[in-house]
Amino acid sequence: MRKNNSQQGFTLMEILIVVVILSILAVAVVPQLMDEPDKARITRAKTDIAALKTALSIYRLDNFSYPSTAQGLQALLQKPSGTPEAKNWNPKGYVDQLPKDPWGNSYQYLNPGNHGEVDIYSLGRDGQPGGEGINADIGNW
Repeated sequence: MRKNNSQQGFTLMEILIVVVILSILAVAVVPQLMDEPDKARITRAKTDIAALKTALSIYRLDNFSYPSTAQGLQALLQKPSGTPEAKNWNPKGYVDQLPKDPWGNSYQYLNPGNHGEVDIYSLGRDGQPGGEGINADIGNW
């Protein structure tokens, strides 16, 4: 009777190769997964801005002009005072509530008053004008 003393298992080299392969995969995949929440926030901001733009377009159809910068997005919730006058303002309002951007800040509104389009935008993650990447402004322009 002969006894087999060899044990079966992984060699140190095989384990190191597996660790290296897993490390390479982690380096390739993790940064992409880390970017996904930021991409989702940007997409949500763009969706909110499009919804606000639609509500402002309906406001304009009813009242023949957009709210002034001073009247702001609040004109979608309650009848604004001042000029331009909102003679045909819908008593139900145009939105149920004004959303906050994905970083918890209010959306910005600007009506240059040249009877053109209005600007609706978020200042991005940093809450400051300008910026790049996730800190860049996101708007309807």
